Amino acid sequence: MQIASKTVASFHYTLTNDQGDVVDSSSGRDPLVYLHGAGNIVAGLEKAMEGRAAGDKFEVAVPPEQGYGLRDEQLVQQVPREAFQGVDTIEVGMHFQASGPHGVASVEVTEVNEQVVTVDANHPLAGQTLHFAIEVMDVRQAQPEELEHGHVHGAGGHHH
Repeated sequence: MQIASKTVASFHYTLTNDQGDVVDSSSGRDPLVYLHGAGNIVAGLEKAMEGRAAGDKFEVAVPPEQGYGLRDEQLVQQVPREAFQGVDTIEVGMHFQASGPHGVASVEVTEVNEQVVTVDANHPLAGQTLHFAIEVMDVRQAQPEELEHGHVHGAGGHHH
């Protein structure tokens, strides 16, 4: 069976950046399981998975526009230190939840001084080409409930 809309695929992956550094991998873990066509993985990888079958091994480079998007400098903001009431120590690399015009977003602290904290709401991989090495493990028809909910249920997937 080939990966197509309304199928569930499981795969092992290694994700590297342009320098060849491993960013993420399923090595030593269960394969990633997703519902094809439901937007459960980045668009460029989902497109590359189309038509693949169990046993297929391939590599794909996903450009930022089909991955986590381009960096948006408007998502980098300076926030008064007083906005972090109740937080005694703020350090570069810390993550916080922030409310904005589009709802709640995760932000990363990128700079700290006595008056201002600079935060970045871009995804950490925004603006980067994603290099995937893929091994397709299994492909099956999605269950009606999975299609209704838009994600995989059961082993390796979402449990209610």
